[in-house]
Amino acid sequence: MAVIMVVFTLGYRMAGWSWGDSFYMVVITVFSVGFGEVMPITDPWLRAWTIAMIIFGCTGTIFITGTLVQWLTQAQIERALGGKRMENEIEKLTNHAIICGCGRIGRMIARQLEAGKIPFVILDRSPERVAEARECGWLTLPGEATDETVLRQAGISRARVLATVLPDDAANVFITLSARNMNPAVQIIARGEVPATERKLLQAGANRVVLPAHIGADRIAYLILHPNAREVLGEKTKDRLAFEHHLDELGLDVEEIEIGADSPWAQRTVGEIEREAAGRFLIVAIVRKEWGTDVNPGPTATLLAGDALVVMKRTSRG
Repeated sequence: MAVIMVVFTLGYRMAGWSWGDSFYMVVITVFSVGFGEVMPITDPWLRAWTIAMIIFGCTGTIFITGTLVQWLTQAQIERALGGKRMENEIEKLTNHAIICGCGRIGRMIARQLEAGKIPFVILDRSPERVAEARECGWLTLPGEATDETVLRQAGISRARVLATVLPDDAANVFITLSARNMNPAVQIIARGEVPATERKLLQAGANRVVLPAHIGADRIAYLILHPNAREVLGEKTKDRLAFEHHLDELGLDVEEIEIGADSPWAQRTVGEIEREAAGRFLIVAIVRKEWGTDVNPGPTATLLAGDALVVMKRTSRG
């Protein structure tokens, strides 16, 4: 458009018009204002020049107008079509998981489920978090998870599990009640901020209650009390966390026992100690004071003062 206006302004100027008249003629013609000619045009070549300006100028104006409208509406159209497409995909889900809340815990759960190829849908009222989740390619519904209509749109009647991980205990209790009434067979895992909420969530219908603050405190205390036992299991990985979870389910735990200078186990073998224990625990490693860790030591391995035993034992529940 800039080139068209410059070229045709120069054309009228070369025909003897002033700069002001030339530019004015181009503007009212290109933008289809419909005013009369600035000066009578009788020269056939100047009329041909004006016709060319009308064709190129109006075409350019239409193109720019169309582009501007497309630019203004494309985002809205894509949002509408994307939302409809996402709703259709959610309607096809069966035996899926519903995550209520897309905060830090919700995103961590979503990543784990995505890695495990478990279908899921996220519910969150924050447009910013919904947009972030959709950028990750996750199925997401905006709205309050406490609203039964939103739960119904998420396919609660077809879902296998629902995880409500909002930082508001009252909202988690309400979501648990609604989900249990809408689908008595769904497994519900609820987050609680304070231990007193656990009983309320269980009464509301939750199958499991997770207290992140309580779990974190227990883990930190265990690391302080038993550092060597954690080192034997290695760094924090998914496999190790799963291993610890299974041990807890079986009523087993990993504990560290330090061998002091006056310990009755000093200078004795692993086989002797395990026979005396009569199955109460199993020695899985010896953390040597002078060198590295002896994993799965043989029955003839001798314990020295300053060493630490890592044993697997039954918990009070086990």
